[in-house]
Amino acid sequence: MKQCIYMVVTTWIFQMRKTLTKHGNSYALVIDKALLEILKIKPGTPLDISTDGRVLIVAPIEDQKRRRKFDKALEETNRDYGRMLKRLAES
Repeated sequence: MKQCIYMVVTTWIFQMRKTLTKHGNSYALVIDKALLEILKIKPGTPLDISTDGRVLIVAPIEDQKRRRKFDKALEETNRDYGRMLKRLAES
C-alpha cells in the first residue's frame, strides 16, 4: 500500500540586521529575545550551525521525543485517512 503524506506549510519571515561583536578571541552574534522566543531557543539549547557558503543557518536541534510523537501521529492519520485525502487531492 502506498503512503501519502500531506503537509500544510505556513511561512513568515522575521528579519533583522546584526553586526558581529568582539567576544574574547572570537566574534558573537547577539540575537534579540523576540526571535529566540519564536524559535523556542533558551540558554543551553543545543544548536545546529551550518552554511551553504553564503548564508549562515542557525537552528535548534530537533527534539527526538517530539519528532517521534509527530511521526506516530502522522502515521495514524495516514492509516486512517490516507485514501480519503488522496482522493480529495486528486479531485
